[in-house]
Amino acid sequence: MSDLIQFVANYDDLSTDKGYQFKFHCDKCRNGYMSRFQPNAIGIAGSLLQAAGSFFGGLGGAENAAYHIQRAVGGKAHDEALKTAVAEGKQQFKQCTRCGHWVCPDACWNHSAGLCEDCAPDEQEELRAQQAQAAREQIHTKTREQDYTQNLDFLNRDALLQCQSCQAKLAPGQKFCPSCGTPATAQTQPRHCTSCGEALKPEQKFCPSCGTKAG
Repeated sequence: MSDLIQFVANYDDLSTDKGYQFKFHCDKCRNGYMSRFQPNAIGIAGSLLQAAGSFFGGLGGAENAAYHIQRAVGGKAHDEALKTAVAEGKQQFKQCTRCGHWVCPDACWNHSAGLCEDCAPDEQEELRAQQAQAAREQIHTKTREQDYTQNLDFLNRDALLQCQSCQAKLAPGQKFCPSCGTPATAQTQPRHCTSCGEALKPEQKFCPSCGTKAG
């Protein structure tokens, strides 16, 4: 089997006692090809013996004998089935003469170059891929350059004022409350509790020290 290792190193053995089947994978994209199912005559015979044993009330000795026969010849039968599957599977892949990889002809083979796309990338595919990568990088750069917070004052609490009359939010630069018309200049004047003199924040409706309702 050593002469087959180059091709079959990348495969799944799906064989059972009923027969042999293999799935070969592309070395690049891992897409697979399933070989046709090859029945195992000994496995079929074992199933018949098992059925007969059930019908006649038990032929455990015969069933065990079939199992041991299967074990004895399974190695050679398996190798023969693998050879057949390899001959079938090779028709579904292309071998790159540069790197030796076996790849699927639809997605990973450059037909014009006669090599796999790892060794000879498709020019148009590579161009589109590089353009997409460059576009992502440029979008990232341009969004970093744009100042999205230039109108926000993070140090001035008055930039996030509320109207003292109706508590509507006021945007920076507004001269009057858009909800009730209260002058915005009134919003920026410091407020103090009429009872204890405690300084009040714009959003506070009651004095935090004495509980008096803010005016």
